[in-house]
Amino acid sequence: MSSRLASEIRGGDRRALAKGITLVENGGPGAAVLLRLSKPPRRAFIVGVTGPPGTGKSSLVDRLVGIYRKEGLKVGVVAVDPTSPITGGALLGDRIRMTDHAQDKGVYIRSMASRGWSGGLSKATAQVVQLMDAAGYDVVIVETVGIGQSDIEVVRVAHAVLVVLMPGMGDDVQVSKAGLMEIGDVYVVNKADIEGADSMVVSVLGITRGMPKSPPVLKVSALSGEGLEKLHSALEQIRDSFEKGNSLKLRSLSGMITETARGMTMESFTSAVSKADKLAEAVLGDELTVEEAAAHLRALATSRSEADTSGRRGRRRSRRGV
Repeated sequence: MSSRLASEIRGGDRRALAKGITLVENGGPGAAVLLRLSKPPRRAFIVGVTGPPGTGKSSLVDRLVGIYRKEGLKVGVVAVDPTSPITGGALLGDRIRMTDHAQDKGVYIRSMASRGWSGGLSKATAQVVQLMDAAGYDVVIVETVGIGQSDIEVVRVAHAVLVVLMPGMGDDVQVSKAGLMEIGDVYVVNKADIEGADSMVVSVLGITRGMPKSPPVLKVSALSGEGLEKLHSALEQIRDSFEKGNSLKLRSLSGMITETARGMTMESFTSAVSKADKLAEAVLGDELTVEEAAAHLRALATSRSEADTSGRRGRRRSRRGV
């Protein structure tokens, strides 16, 4: 089943891609097998779009999709949304804001629930990006949930990170210096038609001036199209570096490994948490200290993680006839 699904994904079958994404979102051994069989070519240029809520990230992504489609490139979009407390699914999925591309077979848009995952992404974001790469998408845009200055995990997955801001955020930008304002490859002051855009650009330039890579700060309006050509040009320079060398590819792969490992660790820890009540009884009975109980819980989670890894290795050996 996984072999056939992987083959269909590599052939660009949209339904197969949808099934594969659902599989990796739900986790389990089948997801790992599918990712191994899919063999992403690592060709897709990954653009991360992050920033506080309300800055117009979705509108900007919509514009970028249109630009890349005019160049004949296939575009995948991973839009990470807040989790619905009722259904557990993506709340207010970004697909409703990208209706212009809904019928375009060269565009695939997937909304994903964050499911409580910190850093603005979803636990399966890295895997979904890999599947889109395997399906032949030339550019994959990852739009984060937009949680503020801690919304920075996208830098681990993307080759280029756009930090989207808007006029009137001067104080917020100052507060964000230690997080969001340190990760951008390009800083975009969106909604340039609003009063205060120029002063916002000056404020951001003041913060980024001391950064080693001197990232561009651009005034853009996703509504009118102002500044989009300059934004595209800035992204093309980064894409050129991506295609000519391995440094950006290595940065992204290192981040994907980190995020995937974090997900595996959290899964093991979550399954071990069921033992916390018994450990609490032991602490209450003066059999353990809180620190000793925590060490027991950590050891239990680690052993489960190692057992899962061993199981996967064993299944791979058996399939190879070893």
